[in-house]
Amino acid sequence: MLVKLSSSAVKQTRWYEYGVRFLLGGLATVLAGIVSSRFGVSVGGLFLALPAIFCASATLIESHERRAKEKAGLSGRRRGREAASLDAAGAGLGSLGLAAFAFVFHVVIAASAAGAFLAAILVWAAVAVSAWWLRRKLRITSRPRQSGRIGPSARRRGIVP
Repeated sequence: MLVKLSSSAVKQTRWYEYGVRFLLGGLATVLAGIVSSRFGVSVGGLFLALPAIFCASATLIESHERRAKEKAGLSGRRRGREAASLDAAGAGLGSLGLAAFAFVFHVVIAASAAGAFLAAILVWAAVAVSAWWLRRKLRITSRPRQSGRIGPSARRRGIVP
C-alpha cells in the first residue's frame, strides 16, 4: 500500500470540525501548562505528549465514514468504527515513536541542540514506521469459518438446490 497526501479530506471536513480540534488541542495545552506550573516541567511535558486532539479526531473520522456510507444508502456504522480504530492504532504507534524521540533528545541534547533534534526526528520516524510495519505483519484477523454446511434459510430462498 502506497501512502500519499490527499487534499480530499480537507474538502470533506466542515469548518466547525476544525474549530473543535483547535479548541480541544488548545485546552489540552492549557491543561499541560497548569500541570507544569504545579508539578514541574517533567510532569507537564508528559501531558503535552498525550494525543491532545485524539478524541475529537476519532469522533470526526467515525462520523465522516458513516456519512459517506449512508450517502450510498448503506449503514456506515461498522465502517466508521473501523476507521476510528485504525486511527487509534496509528496514534498508539505514533506514541511509541514519540517516546523514542523524547529519550534520544534527552540523551543527545547535552552535546548539541541541532544534533538532538535531527537524531530524535530520525529515531521517531524509524520507530513509528517500524511499529506500523510490524503491526501489519503480525496482524491477526478474525474471519468467520466456512463450515461447508448450508443453513435452512439458504434452502428456503432457493440458493441451494
